[in-house]
Amino acid sequence: MKYLIMTDIHGSRNSAEILKQKFAETKADKILLLGDLLYFGPRNTMLDDYDPKSVIEILNSFADKIVAVRGNCDAEVDQMVLNFQLNESVMIELQGKSYFCTHGHHISHEAPAKLAKGTVVLYGHFHKTKITEIDGVTYFNIASITYPKGDSVKCYGILDESGVSVFDLNGKLIMRV
Repeated sequence: MKYLIMTDIHGSRNSAEILKQKFAETKADKILLLGDLLYFGPRNTMLDDYDPKSVIEILNSFADKIVAVRGNCDAEVDQMVLNFQLNESVMIELQGKSYFCTHGHHISHEAPAKLAKGTVVLYGHFHKTKITEIDGVTYFNIASITYPKGDSVKCYGILDESGVSVFDLNGKLIMRV
């Protein structure tokens, strides 16, 4: 099983188009969305390509392929227009490894959870690509496809039998765990 991972789309039509392109390029089986899909949030500036209706249309075209978690900018009304479930968290088991998927506003490197040693926590929220190990749990932040912060760049991840890898939009490997 291969998952394309994206987080923090924040209503960007261009980012949703990148999702479509990368899903085809990577030949992923599923799409893992780590929250903040439609709204840009009060701390981010309005995007020139802010178009949540287009993002809804693109995401809904992949509804049967999407596994998603709710972010802090995702509202109850968003669930009414999306044809897939926004979960609080999701656990994915792959090749004997556990991946706890969340947005990052409740569980992250700043707010660790009591999880089994060896678990990898995949999250977004901070918009910075970062790997942190705490008490045998690896916290892997996948930076935002729309609003990368610090020295992070727009990127996407792949989760497959070899683990988790993050790539820039040109396909250059940034980090792997």
